[in-house]
Parts: sequence; C-alpha cells; structure tokens
Amino acid sequence: MKKLIIEGKHELSGRIKIGGAKNSVVALIPAAVLSDGICTIYNVPDISDVHRLIEMLELLNVKVTFKDETLIIDNTNAKNNEIPSNLAEKLRASYYFMGSLLAKYNHAEISYPGGCSIGARPIDLHIGGFEKLGAKTSIKDNNYTIKTNNLKGADIFLDFASVGATINLILAATKAKGTTRIYNAAKEPEIVNVASFLTTMGAKIYGVGTSEITIEGVEKLGDGIVEVIPDRIEAGTYLIIGSLLGKDLVIEGIIKEHLGSVITKLNEIGCKLKINGSTITVNKCDNLKPVKVKTLVYPGFPTDLGQPISTLLTQCEGVSLFEETIYENRMRHIPHLNAMGANIKLDDKTATIKGKTNLTGKKVEATDLRAGAAMLVAGMIAEGTTVISNIEHILRGYENIVDKLSKVGGKVKIVEEIISIANK
Repeated sequence: MKKLIIEGKHELSGRIKIGGAKNSVVALIPAAVLSDGICTIYNVPDISDVHRLIEMLELLNVKVTFKDETLIIDNTNAKNNEIPSNLAEKLRASYYFMGSLLAKYNHAEISYPGGCSIGARPIDLHIGGFEKLGAKTSIKDNNYTIKTNNLKGADIFLDFASVGATINLILAATKAKGTTRIYNAAKEPEIVNVASFLTTMGAKIYGVGTSEITIEGVEKLGDGIVEVIPDRIEAGTYLIIGSLLGKDLVIEGIIKEHLGSVITKLNEIGCKLKINGSTITVNKCDNLKPVKVKTLVYPGFPTDLGQPISTLLTQCEGVSLFEETIYENRMRHIPHLNAMGANIKLDDKTATIKGKTNLTGKKVEATDLRAGAAMLVAGMIAEGTTVISNIEHILRGYENIVDKLSKVGGKVKIVEEIISIANK
C-alpha cells in the first residue's frame, strides 16, 4: 500500500500547470468507441483512471497508444465484448461504455460500476433513458445486459440534472434513428467537451451547455479529434492550497469561466487572486472570512471541491457552514479533520465549522478521491507530519501531484508500505 507523507507549513512559490480534466477524459475514452476509425485525444492526464479505461478498450480489440499526453485510439478492428467486474468495479466512469457499446453494437454487457464510496449513486436515470430509446435491460449477479434491435429517438426528461446520465444518453442517441431530446440536461463543461468530440466524428448534437439537448441520429461516425479541457477541480484544489500557503503561486492553463463559482467563493472568503488570461496568481491571506458553501450542479459550486474547501474553512475566523446537496457520504473526511484539531460538527449533510483552528499532523485516511484532496490540504497547513493512507483514491484524479507540489516548495512524498505476514 502506498502512503502520502506531508511535512506541513512550507510556503509555495512558482508555477503549477493544470492537466486535462479527469471528469472529461473518463467520458471521452468510452465515447471514442463510437468511431469506426481513429480518434486522437490531446492533453490526456496520466492518472490511474485513464490506464484502467485503456485496459477496457483493449478488451474490445481496440489498438491504443498513449504517449506525451496524447491518446490514439484505433477502432479499425474493434469488436464488442463484456466489461468484466474486476475492471468495472474500479471506476464509476466504466458505465459510459453502456451508451457507446449500445449505440454501436445494439448490445452492451457490463458489471455495475465502482468508484468512490460517496453515497448512493444509482444508474436508474441512465437505464430509464436507454429504455426510452428502445433498449431492454436485464440484471443478473450485478451484471447489466442492455439490448435493442434498433435505437429510436425519443424525448427524455431527467428527474435530476445528472452529468453521467446526460453524457451516457448523448452517447446512446448519436446513432439512434430520428431525433432525441434530453430535458433538464446537465450543463457542465465536460459535457460540452464530449459533445464537441462526437461532432468531429460526424454526430449532430445541439444545445449542449443548456438544459435542453437535441441529437439527430446518424448512421456512421468516423475519425475524431479533441483536446481535453483543463481540470477545473484540480485548479480549484491548488487555488485552495495557494490561498493558505502561496507566495505568488501561479496556477496556469485554466479556463476562468469554468471556475466562476469557485473564484467568487474564494473572493468572498478574502483570498488574494489575480487573474490574467489563462493564469491565476494566488497569495496567502491571513484574515479569511467565514462563509457558507453549498454544493450545486453547474454553474453552482462543484461537489468535487466541497471537501477540499471545508479544510480551508477551518482557517477562517468565525463560523462557516458547508452543505453538500449532491451526494450522501461527502463528509467522511470530517472525523479526520477533527482528529487533526479542527472544530467541526455534523448534522446530516451540513457541517458547522468553527475557526480558526491550528491543525497538527496525524495519520489519516483518504476515504475517497476528494476526501483525499481535503486531507492533502490539511497536511500542507498542519504543524508537523501528516501521513495519508489509501492514496490510490487521490492518484485516480490528480496527475503528478507530488511532482507539482514539490516543484513549488511543498514537502510531499509517496512511500510504499511493506506489509510482512509472519508464518503461523
């Protein structure tokens, strides 16, 4: 098992380049399967989720080359196959193969997707949408089989503006006969990125980025090309760290429009941000103001940054509130923060955070990806040394995190824990 060792309270100065968006690339890779030719994806982050998706592509007899942030996916000899549980259970985004394989082969078999344990995340919106398009679903031993003779366009109303369901239904509808309309669609930039990719293949998709998306089905999809957008969650995480430890710390390669709610909230707290095109310079501020943070669907404050910003709120002078409205189990990092010295009380999905508190390094756990980011922020500002276990979660979503922090002055390293078992 790997652990992250952090020596706290080191000033950060220099430049951190933001990589491609994890939440985008994990959908772009399954989307590439829809092409009958060759797809090229640029600015691909070197994270564990990408490598797991490549394994799934190879099961489909797809030829894959990944080098220098560029992923080339050759579908010339692709064939349908089941995505087995030992792969699907490792990341939730495996469910995007449902939409792409169903559209291409009229048949998809995949085990129930895994990922972070942050509460109930049923895929009923996905399945209900597929059935509206004419598919039939059967479930046996947690394995999904989705079949159709031919998908046909339909009007689909989502009860919740789900990113995953919106993308999966776009994938399925690209080759459906006729017109599909998705109402109450999610608006995230990652969805726009995926739709742009599909359009280069020949898909006809309109209204992406709004709550109503229209897809005109086409018979074939050819070569595709796309650049993964910058990771707004990675950028937000480093902005939070920089607000606590930065000295002219430059976060570069961002799209500021994608960070609107984050920048607004950090400004409200009193963080020192200077925006210049695709860069943000951030400096430590000693007099942070308490605020209320409520996670919402885009363009609201992103749920994936709720946990990291809760650590920042421990350093605000006064009482802050953090309310999570998207997922159930986004608060499992709170006991670890309290163990380090935070003063946080939980009431269901709302945390009352009393600051300012001094944090002390402890042995803590990354219970999920973004909880791991919250503990990373805590370790960076704590007195002494923090040891984070289960860092595989963190490595799923943050590319070269140790190198990026080390180059700007952070004292962070990964160690491999060797577990010996005595002979009985």
